[in-house]
Amino acid sequence: MGAARLRPAAGNTRRRTMQELVGLVVGVALFSWLHNLAGTDTARATANAHAVQTIERALGLDVELSANQWLAGLRVLPQVATWFYRLYYLPLAGVLVWVLFRHAAAYRRVRLVLIFMAALALIVFWLLPMSPPRLALPGIVDIVARYDVIGGAASRDLSNGQNHFSAFPSLHVGWSALCAYAAWLVLRGAHPRVATLVWLFPLAMTAVVIPTGNHYVLDVVGSAVLLVASVATAAGWERYRSARARR
Repeated sequence: MGAARLRPAAGNTRRRTMQELVGLVVGVALFSWLHNLAGTDTARATANAHAVQTIERALGLDVELSANQWLAGLRVLPQVATWFYRLYYLPLAGVLVWVLFRHAAAYRRVRLVLIFMAALALIVFWLLPMSPPRLALPGIVDIVARYDVIGGAASRDLSNGQNHFSAFPSLHVGWSALCAYAAWLVLRGAHPRVATLVWLFPLAMTAVVIPTGNHYVLDVVGSAVLLVASVATAAGWERYRSARARR
């Protein structure tokens, strides 16, 4: 009798989990479509990139060219950086699926943060298109284009339908930080030391996107602000819903 009651509950849980997974895939596809629609204003993107370069020079943060020339002069590390830059979504997808299937309560918070991050990022991309250093900073070597095994020319083909002008904020760093946040949320109680180590992932991504010529230092700062703002907004939304339910 008890087992019979448990089976429908388990079936409902699996069904909800699969619905979440389908929703995640559809959401990624929708975000990619809207993201690519925003990357069309070359003139504004270039002007904004020059403004960022000016601000960074004034603040002493303009390290992109020197970091890029250092990386370009090495032999093995540029290939490693290229692979890391291209395949970062694998640990992101793995962590999201792990949290979805094994930690449903934490996934609900992560999903909210993901939604707010995607929405805020799209707003910024539409309002503030930004050319990356590889397209707007003289002297930059396009590391990914040089070593990419899947066709480096795509990174400079402005007619391929992809958004090349969404440097700010860096979503390579932003999504990596979301991955770390999701793992931290799950691990912080039982494994606090491991939970701290997961933040090395976005730090490593930061160490890749700047020397490869894909992002400015301020793009990374924007990614941190994006995550913090999204976490805060998600927490506020949950408090609002809880208060409304109590009323």
